[in-house]
This record gives sequence, structure tokens and C-alpha cells, in this order.
Amino acid sequence: MSKPKIGVWVCECGGNIGDVVDTEKVIESLGDDVEVSTVERYLCSKPSVDTIRKMVKEKGLDRVVLACCTPNMHRATFLSNLEEEGLNQGFLEMVNIREQCSWVHKNDHEGATEKAKDLIKGAIERSKESTELESKKMEVVPEVLVIGAGVAGITTSLRLNEYGMKVHLVEKEASIGGHMIQYPKVFPTLDCSQCILTPKMAQISQGKNINLLSYSEVKEVNGVPGDFTVKVWVKPRGVDPEKCIGCGACNQVCPGKGPDEYNEGLQQRKAIYRPFPQAVPSIYTIDYESCLKCGACEKICPANAIDINDPGKEIEFKVGAIVLATGFELFDLSGLPQYGYGLYPNVVTSLEMERILDVNGPTGSMVIVPKTGKEVKNVTYVLCAGSRDTEVGRPHCSRVCCLYSLKQAQLLRDRGLNVTIHYIDIRAPGRRYEEFYRTTQEKGVMFVKGKVTEIVPEGEHVLVRSEDMMLNRMLEYPADLVVLAPPIITTEETLKLAESLRVPADEDKFILERHPKLDPMSTKRDGIFAAGTVIGPKDIQSTTAEAEGAAMKVVNFLSGDRVIEPNKAFLADPEVCTACEACVMICPENAITMENKLPVINEIMCSGCGACIPACDVNALDQQGLTDKQLKANIKGALEGSDAELKIIAFVEKEIAYTAVDLAGLARLTYPSSIRIIPLPSLARLKKEHLLYAFAHGADGVMALEAPEHEGPYGHAHVLSEERIDEYRWELEDEDVDSSRVWFSRAYVPDWRKLERVFNTFNDIVDGEGPLDENTRATLLETYN
Repeated sequence: MSKPKIGVWVCECGGNIGDVVDTEKVIESLGDDVEVSTVERYLCSKPSVDTIRKMVKEKGLDRVVLACCTPNMHRATFLSNLEEEGLNQGFLEMVNIREQCSWVHKNDHEGATEKAKDLIKGAIERSKESTELESKKMEVVPEVLVIGAGVAGITTSLRLNEYGMKVHLVEKEASIGGHMIQYPKVFPTLDCSQCILTPKMAQISQGKNINLLSYSEVKEVNGVPGDFTVKVWVKPRGVDPEKCIGCGACNQVCPGKGPDEYNEGLQQRKAIYRPFPQAVPSIYTIDYESCLKCGACEKICPANAIDINDPGKEIEFKVGAIVLATGFELFDLSGLPQYGYGLYPNVVTSLEMERILDVNGPTGSMVIVPKTGKEVKNVTYVLCAGSRDTEVGRPHCSRVCCLYSLKQAQLLRDRGLNVTIHYIDIRAPGRRYEEFYRTTQEKGVMFVKGKVTEIVPEGEHVLVRSEDMMLNRMLEYPADLVVLAPPIITTEETLKLAESLRVPADEDKFILERHPKLDPMSTKRDGIFAAGTVIGPKDIQSTTAEAEGAAMKVVNFLSGDRVIEPNKAFLADPEVCTACEACVMICPENAITMENKLPVINEIMCSGCGACIPACDVNALDQQGLTDKQLKANIKGALEGSDAELKIIAFVEKEIAYTAVDLAGLARLTYPSSIRIIPLPSLARLKKEHLLYAFAHGADGVMALEAPEHEGPYGHAHVLSEERIDEYRWELEDEDVDSSRVWFSRAYVPDWRKLERVFNTFNDIVDGEGPLDENTRATLLETYN
């Protein structure tokens, strides 16, 4: 086999890398081992990409190593360009020397430079062992599951319907519409919200490609991107949607009553009800918690549509893609007693105020204290009630609270009421929003900069106590009604659903995007997309824009066949296979079966986690794109010949944990340059010999940074890794390697800040132990050379 021709390009990233890493020294360290080695100011720019393409063609390069930013950023761009020049995808290696080097070692230029050299050498050695990889294709199911039917889910479904795609729209409530249908008007135009949304709701009911499943919940999703099997629980509603004519006779005779969810529980509604007049579907539903089981509704129904003993049903169908559009809920303020919510009738939330202002609301649009009926003349708004609070509330800004409070304040001023708004900062970014703020000021709304410290009762009023930062004083005054603007948060049901889908959430508990700037509607799992406030707080305009984008993402994903990534386990040596079936039993995806006493791997079901490979005692299995030869070459290259005093190999799960490490870099957290990261699909891929190989070739410590159990595309395998690494740790004692030199930890995306402490702590432990004993290393090298 001829020596591969390798080209190495090192990016300075306009100083993001070059101001810390001495890129010229890095290039000099490569010597004659590579055909081309050069530094580029901006590697991702078109001139640089064109240069790489030109050199690949002119020099006949068959391996390319790019040292730059995280591969999550530009790998797809580089790969598509190189494939056009005939370079196989298996021969591109990318080295992260920005997020995981220059940004985290900004105060250690020498250490960062040495680390960059080692990481690049590891990639070069790995590329020498690379083989061609061939992507395969599978037919996809041309149907879509959209979960949630607020404005995001409605918009996504209608757009997909226009493209002729079959849509299964699942909504947990009795009607579609979400929170938007609760608003009487929307900012900044003060348009009628229902006038905007109800025509779209009607289009949903008429969409020939839309299967609306209201009052239903997704219970289980199995399968792979492009071919998911979905189980939906259609809750018992006691009314046959096909028979109900919406006459309301049942509602008239029903004696039972329950809280009116549409009106935020500010009034009661019948036990058999239609949420609101424009509801879609326009049918009635029995609230079994409030139902007296008297049977009056059954007797009077002219269409025989009511079955009070409706058991509900489970339905199953297949889809190729999923869109999460489950919206938001408001943070529960009952845990913040200083605001008096739930304690005093004069304190309501902003969403409750929306219903009070609606002509079809619980008070008929009269501004009164809903529980007492007392007339209101003075209204106080408390913005950031629990928001931007790192201790007892939520740390994030909910983006829309200022604007909807300004909207409500304008509507109240138009009725002659006095309005005071307490704020930390008024945030009005967006077209026409600043003008909307000015209009509110011109209408005579009083603004007080400062936090409200306490709300206490005083007769029929409440006393508002607040700081006034502009006048440097404390305020205390009576208010008839206080409106709180709580944080917008993700629902617990959404978080549980996301966990079952193996889609991670961020530290703020919103769904994590694949990339916040370049790919905001994709989640970390292929075939699953998201739109609206499930990704983070935003206004209606941004929500609909995301919904349109998510629909196009789905169309693109389901157009043609799905590409099966070449990362699967394969039978590398059938001659040594003993048909023990260990791989069959360990496979988290049930992707392996036995035929003629040999394992057969279903490439569609195989996630590429690699968990089966260490289970094989005779090394009959290997993995595409991450063979044992490649992994060992990567380890050896990153360690041998390094001038670093202390060297730690950190095996990092490449989706969730790797993202967490990138986020630590983005925040410029710092940790020692001893840490050398090697990404793996799951740490269940690791064999004990990989750890011993690392120690033999220069490592003084080995870290295993795994994703949370059951999360991400390799989620089920993450359950196995901790037990395996723990076994390896103690078995290494037999090789005179102290167990303290091996560390296992899980990296949750929301907790990326803790990585600084994790890396520093383990470095201190290894530093305290000192370099591995040279005699021990020499003995290991005899076996693991």
C-alpha cells in the first residue's frame, strides 16, 4: 500500500485561534509527514475552500486534515466541497482547536500550541488508517408527526399540507389554538388575535392531508429517523367526533361544573363543554373529573354521539419526521410568596389578565378583581416576576413580557385606568416595538425602574413595596389589581417527551438546537425538528417564521431517500466468531440477529453506538469510520512525542457531551491544556485495551465524558458505559495503573459550566499522582504497542 498523501490546513479564525495558538510552530512540527501544510486566516471563507479544492486536485491528496473550529459548525460545507473533488468522506479529519483549545487556554499560549500540535498529529495518524466510507439510502415514510397545535404547530401543519405531505397533528387539549387563541389582541398592531388565528384553525379542520388528533397525547415513539413508529393515546372524551353536531344540548342539561381552562380557571364551565365558540374541532368533551355520571347528556343528545363510558383508544402509525411545537407554560409563582399570587385575590398573572380584557372572557371585558367583583381603577404591573433570577426563579429573559405588558397597559389606559409598570429593563427589540413602547409612555403609563420587593394586603387593596432606582428611594402605595409577568418555561410533559425521543434540552430547559445560529429548527437528533417557544421564548412573528422554517426542514429531510450514515458496526472477522450471541444480547437497539451462526447487523436499526464491539471477546466486530486501528492511531498520535508535562486523554461522547464541551469553550471557561479530547459515538464503544493503550503511549490519566442516560442518538448505549468504565478502572489496578487515574462523568448540556470544575479537578488528581511510572508504561508498551 502506497503512503497516503495528506494535506493539513490550520485556521487562525481571524485571531480567535491565531492569537493564542502559534500556528506557524504547529505547521513546523508536522515535518515531512504531510504533502501540504499551510495556515489560513479564515479557513471557512470561499477563497480558502477554493484553495483546498485546488490543492487536493493538483497534489492528488487522498487525506485532508482541517484544524479549525468545532466540526459541528462547518464539517458539512467542507465535506460537500471535497467530495466534489473526488475525496471520499472517510478521508476527511477535523480537529477542534478553537472551542476546545484556544478559547479554553487563552492564558496558556504555550500549552495551547502544544495541545494543538498533538491533536493534529492524532488526526494525521488516524487518517492513515482510514478507509473509504459509503453512505447507503433507505426509503422514508412520507408522513409527519407535529406535536402541539398552537400557532407554531398550526403553521407547520398547513405549510406541510400545501406540499402534499400527510400530517398527523396531535394536540393534548380539546381544541387547537394554544395560548394565542386566549389573547384578545396582539402587539404591536393591536390586531384581534382570534381574527388572525381562527381562519387558520378552520383550514386545519379542512386540510385534506391533515389528520387532527385533538385531546390526545403521544405515548411512545420507536424506530429510526425516516421510519418512526408512533403510538398516540386518544383520551376518553365521551363524545364521538364523527357524530357530534355541536348543537350544545348536552351542555344545557349538564349539572356538573369544573374549572374553565380557557379562561385560566377564573370561572366555571359545565362538565361537558366546548372550550370556546370557535373551537376546532367544534365538538363537546366530557371532563370526567367534574362529571357526575348522571347520564343527562346521553339522553338528550339528538345525534347519539355521547358514550359516557368511553374508554379512550390507542392508535399507531408511521412517520418519517417529527416536529415539536408544544409551546410553553408560565412559571408557577405560588413558590414566590413575596408577590402574593395565590394568596390575595388582587394578584393575577398576565395570562389571566388577557382573559379579563377579552369581551368573551370571565368578566365580559370588565376590569374587576375576578374573585371579588370589585371595580379596579389602579393597576400595577410587575415585570420579571421570577425571571432573570438565578436563585428562586428562572435566569432567562422571556422576551415578550415587556411587550405584552405594554399592550395591556395601553388597553387599560384607553379605558381611563391608572397603570404603573415596575421594570428592571424595558426590552423592545423588533420592528415597530420601540415605537410601541413610546406610544405607551405617551398614553400616560407610569414607569418605575426597580424590583418589587413585597406585595401585602391592606383592606380591599394590596400594598406594593418597591425600589425606585431612578429617584434612589423606596416606594409604597396601594393598588386595586397587580398583574405579574412570570417566566415563560417549557412544560414538564414536553421535557419528558423530549427525553423519550432522546432530544436534549439546554440549561434553561428549552429544547437544544443543533446549532443556535446556523440550524436553529433542527434538534440534536436527525428527523426531529422544533419550532416556537419550545426552543425558547419568542413573539408570534418569530414563532411563525420558525414554523415555516421547520416545515421546509421536514420537506428537505423527506425529499428522496434518507442517507444511512456509514458509522455502523460490522462483522470484521467471521472466522473467529464463536456464535456466543453476546453482541445480540447487548445491542441497545435490537439491531443484531443471528443467521447461520453469525451476527447480522441491521444497518437501518443500528445507531452506530459501538456498544456491541467490546462485548465480543474474540474481536470479531468493528465499526465503520472508527475501527480499532483508527482509534488506536488517534490515541498514539496525540500522545507520543508530545512535550507536554502532563497528558490526559478525554474520550467524549460526540453529540451531547461534545456540545457541552463546545459551550464551555464558547463561554471562554478555562481548564488545563493537559486535556486532549477524542470524540466517540458512545463511551460504550471503549474497550479496556483502549485505556491501556493510552497509558502505554504517554497518557497520565484517562477521562470518560459520557452523555446522560437515554439521551441523544446513542442514548440507550450510555446506560452501559458507566458500568464498563468502572470495571475497567479496577481491572487496571492489576496492571499497576491506579484507579484514580481513570475518571467517569456525565456531561449534561444544561450543566456545561460544571465542566470547568470537572476538568480542573481531574487534572489536579492526576497532577498529584504525577506522571505514570516509567516502568509501568514500558511494561504496558510491550503488550500495547
